[in-house]
Amino acid sequence: MIRIVSSFMVRVVQRYLPDPLVLAMLLCLIVFVLGSFKIPTADGEFAALKMAQLWGDGFWNLLAFTMQMAMIIVTGHALASSEPIKKLLRYIASFATTQTRAVMLVVFFGAVACLINWGFGLVVGALLAKEVARKLKTCDYGLLIACAYMGFMTWGGGLSGSMPLLAATPGNPMESRIGGTIPISETIFSNYNLFIIIGLLVVLPALVAFMIPKDPKPINPDLLAEEPSFQRDVPKDAVLALRLEESRLLSLLIATIGIVYLGYFFATKGFNVDINKVNLIFVVFGILLHKTPMAYVRAIMAATKGTAGVLVQFPFYASIALMMEKSGLGQMITEGFISISTKETFAVYTYISSALINFAIPSGGGHWVVQGPFVLDAAKELGVDFGKATMAIAYGDMQSNMAQPFWAIPALAIAGLGVRDIMGYCMTALIFTIPIFVIGLYFL
Repeated sequence: MIRIVSSFMVRVVQRYLPDPLVLAMLLCLIVFVLGSFKIPTADGEFAALKMAQLWGDGFWNLLAFTMQMAMIIVTGHALASSEPIKKLLRYIASFATTQTRAVMLVVFFGAVACLINWGFGLVVGALLAKEVARKLKTCDYGLLIACAYMGFMTWGGGLSGSMPLLAATPGNPMESRIGGTIPISETIFSNYNLFIIIGLLVVLPALVAFMIPKDPKPINPDLLAEEPSFQRDVPKDAVLALRLEESRLLSLLIATIGIVYLGYFFATKGFNVDINKVNLIFVVFGILLHKTPMAYVRAIMAATKGTAGVLVQFPFYASIALMMEKSGLGQMITEGFISISTKETFAVYTYISSALINFAIPSGGGHWVVQGPFVLDAAKELGVDFGKATMAIAYGDMQSNMAQPFWAIPALAIAGLGVRDIMGYCMTALIFTIPIFVIGLYFL
C-alpha cells in the first residue's frame, strides 16, 4: 500500500508541482488577494494598495536569514568536500549494501542529525545521501535525497527547535501573555515529544523501505562526479604572496582561534547552537581540513552555485509573512480552528492550523511570532498546557515541510535535483506520519 501511495504521489508531483520559485510567487498572489479582503482599512484607503505596500516593505525582511542559509550551503558543502569528511561519509555509506539499507540509513542519519541541529542535519543528510548514491548507482537518487529531507521532520522537537527554545528564553514576546517562560522540560523533554520523536525514528526508516520504486530512475553520472582536489603544489621558488595563499600555518592559526572561541562559548553558555554557530563550526573546520586558505576558497567557489534558489526565493516568503501577519490572515486561520476546539482537541486543531499557515510562513521563528499569541491566549482561556500548545505549533510547522519545498532548497542544491524529484516521497511520509503526531498530542 505504501508503495502504491508513494507512486501515486510521485506522479501527481511530477505533473502539478511547479518550481519552488513559481510556488512562492503563486503563494504571494493568493495571500495578496485573500489579504485584500481581510486587511483593515481607513476611509479612502485601498486594500490592494495597502497589501502592495506590505509586500514591498516585507521583501527584504529576511536578508540576514537569507545570508545565513546561503552560508550554510556553501560552508557545509565546502567542509564536506575536504578529504577527512569525505572519508567519514564514505565509511558511513559503506553500511548501505542494499537499496533498503541505503534509504533506511539515510533517513535515520538525517533525522538524528536534525535532532542535534536542523542546519547541520539538512546539509549533512544530503551529503550522505549523495555519497550513498555514488556507492549504489542502481538506487533511486530522488528517494535518497528525499530521505535526507524527511529527517527534517524531527527538528522542531530537537535541541535546535526554535519555538520551544524561544518559549524558554526570558524576555521572549510571549512571556508577558502567559506570565513566564515555558521550560524545555515541558516541551522538548516532555513525554509526548519523546514519544513523537522516537516514533519518527522508528517509523520513517520502515516507511521508506516500502517506497523503493520497482524501476528506479537511472542516476545522471554528472551529478555524482567527484569534486577535484582543491590542493595546489607550491614551487620552491614561489613568491611570498603565493606562499601565504597556500600556507598551512596561516589556516592552522585561524582555525585554532575559532576552536578556542567555540570551546569557551560552549563551556560557559552550554550547548546553545544556533545557525550562526553551525556556520562558524563549518567555516573553522573547513579551513582546518582544507589545510590552506586558497584551497578553502576554491572549495567555497565550487559550492556557491547551489545558493541561487535561496537568494531568489526567500525575499518572496518574507513578503508573504508580513502580508499574513498584518492582514490578519494568520489570526483568522488560527482562530477558526480554536473556535471549534475543546480542551482535549485544542492541541490537535492547533497542529492542523499550524500546518496550513506553514505553507505561507515556513520560517519557524516567523511562524511563532504570527501564530503564537493567538494560540497561547486561547490555551490560557481553555486551561491547556502551554508547553503542548507551543509544540503543537512546532509539529504542524515541521511536518508540513514535507509538502512545502522551502527548506528542501539546501538539499536540492547539494544534490543537483529539482523539487519534483523528491516531493512525492516526502508527501507520502507526511501522510503516514500524521497518526504519530495526533496520538502524541491527544492521548499523552
